[in-house]
Amino acid sequence: MHLFSRFQFRDWLLANDPALSRLRMASRVTLTILLVFLILLAIEAFILPLPTAAFGLGIVLSIEGGVAVRDKGNARQLVTRLFGCAVSLVVVAIAAGLEDQRVLSDLVFLVIILLASAGRVFGPRGFAIGMFAFTSYFMGAYFQPPLAELPEVAIGPVVSVLVGHMVRAVLLPDDWRRDLLRSLESVSGRINQILFKLAALAASGDIGEADRQELRQLEDRLKEVVLMAETFIPRPSAGVFDGASNPAAELAIRLFDAHLAAESAIVLSFQSPPPFALVHAVIGADAAELKRYEGMIEASKDQPQGETVRALLWLGEARRQLTEAINRGGACGFSGVDAAKDTAQAQAIDFSLANPLLRSALQITLASAIAMGFGLLLSRERWFWAVLASFLVFTNTNSRGDTAMKALSRSLGTVFGIAMGLVLATLISGEPDIAIPVMAICIFLAFYFLQVSYATMTFFISIVLCLVYGMTGVLTLDLLKLRIGETVIGAAAGTAVAFVVFPARTRGALDAALARWFQALRELLGAIGEGKSGFELIALSQKIDACYRDVTVAARPLGSSWSVVTRPGQIRQTLAIFLSCTYWARVLARSYEAPPADDDQRRLITADLALVDDAASRGSACFFIKRKASRTAGRHLPVSREGARVGLEMVGSALERLYPQADTLPFASGEAIARSKQG
Repeated sequence: MHLFSRFQFRDWLLANDPALSRLRMASRVTLTILLVFLILLAIEAFILPLPTAAFGLGIVLSIEGGVAVRDKGNARQLVTRLFGCAVSLVVVAIAAGLEDQRVLSDLVFLVIILLASAGRVFGPRGFAIGMFAFTSYFMGAYFQPPLAELPEVAIGPVVSVLVGHMVRAVLLPDDWRRDLLRSLESVSGRINQILFKLAALAASGDIGEADRQELRQLEDRLKEVVLMAETFIPRPSAGVFDGASNPAAELAIRLFDAHLAAESAIVLSFQSPPPFALVHAVIGADAAELKRYEGMIEASKDQPQGETVRALLWLGEARRQLTEAINRGGACGFSGVDAAKDTAQAQAIDFSLANPLLRSALQITLASAIAMGFGLLLSRERWFWAVLASFLVFTNTNSRGDTAMKALSRSLGTVFGIAMGLVLATLISGEPDIAIPVMAICIFLAFYFLQVSYATMTFFISIVLCLVYGMTGVLTLDLLKLRIGETVIGAAAGTAVAFVVFPARTRGALDAALARWFQALRELLGAIGEGKSGFELIALSQKIDACYRDVTVAARPLGSSWSVVTRPGQIRQTLAIFLSCTYWARVLARSYEAPPADDDQRRLITADLALVDDAASRGSACFFIKRKASRTAGRHLPVSREGARVGLEMVGSALERLYPQADTLPFASGEAIARSKQG
């Protein structure tokens, strides 16, 4: 029973954290902080006393080393850490030297912020070094170490860099083969979730709107982990496999088929729920029962139920083949799959204001200046919190809507975290044996949820700060109110600047994402028109998949409630259309085989390309059209015949739904589209 529970927990963990990447990052940060803190304590106890700034820098740079250093390869990571350490020591020395000239020190801080944020144009290394510089000057100005103590202060960053690299390279190293295996296991786990839901619906015999929405969410979650797994499969420099004999190519096909089969089972179950016995047989891999259903499908091949049965049988076979690939890979560690070669070429850096990274650097600096000014009105000693908030709300955002959402998340996370931290600090006051483990757990949880919820991360970090204040004896209600006030000032300053200075409109970001999606679809249709097939078409359809994910991210700030409401809103309805078109593009890519398309297919391709051009020219306007709740398209999945033809029809049908001529417009077939274009 204990063993079963352990495997259940692993399946749950993989289902929610594909490749265990979040678990690994949280473990790295937590372990690095603990080791650095213990080493610094040992140095203070047995070698020489250390200033508080050494501990502060060591802990903060442990966080940056675990989160900001994103280079590929241990050697590159070590170089970035060493550069970051050197920059850290320089800016701390500058902060210490300017301590007696506070106005000049504040101005220099703004210069550091400008340079640190502008450093992102140099890629991952520039981003990491910039974060090291910003946080180091922040800590130097906050702790105000005398110049005479700089040698002792430098011990903190040095220990942090060395320990951080040891944890990343030795104790918890990256391993793409292990990550590939875990991501494939996550794919299998999410397919199982879909099957369990289909089994429940088959037992009830009814699919309601809430059930449809849950299945769409499961479909989105499957897509998310499939996209992750695809990044771990090494590809040739051209991005397209030469043939299925390549072990990596075979693995890519198994993954592609399992994804497409799972989505097909969902699409057809909307039209006709599957037999419960069949879903149960697929889940249990019951070969005899599956064989019995195979013998029955010929009689019902033109019926909705028959197509659903075909889709489930296809999913059962694709799932079996994927499971075999996972088992073989787990047994040999994917030894037959060669590691990907880094063929990326350095690109010229754009130092003009046309580069959004440089515009963002100016935004961050101006927001920090505003936060600094208003923060100083509240406190001469604690205004750094306002600057910190204004700096961080711009990280990993691509529009003013994103920035506003992140600012709100930070403010709410701080408020609720301080409230909880105050309760915990009061309950365990004077109990460091309890407080320290609680802080370690909160640090782990903060960085485990960093990629999922910024508010949750801020919540746990605020709890840690409250416990630290409690242990050092400076925790007061006024101090906590001041922190909340400074955080709100910084968040408000960042939001205001995002909307006023070089505003990156949410619709602008969405227009750019849609342009990439339409271009990817255009490339797929063009390649089919040229008679291409096989891996080339599959690679193009995967590009559409990746672009769809970017569209969903860009659209989220337009209607942040779209993912939690029960009835479809405009944003979610439109995304469902793009999801449908993305799905049928994959059906098309998998089904089409050369020789070149016949005249009828050429007419369909021409019609679809015309629809693509028309919709692409309108950008994100489709997200603001009121529609009736969407219905399932009337064609059944061609799992056995005419796959390419029906794929072309359904792509055209989905594109038409972006701009319906009337609310009652039926879903036109590709043939109708072609005739309308001809007439």
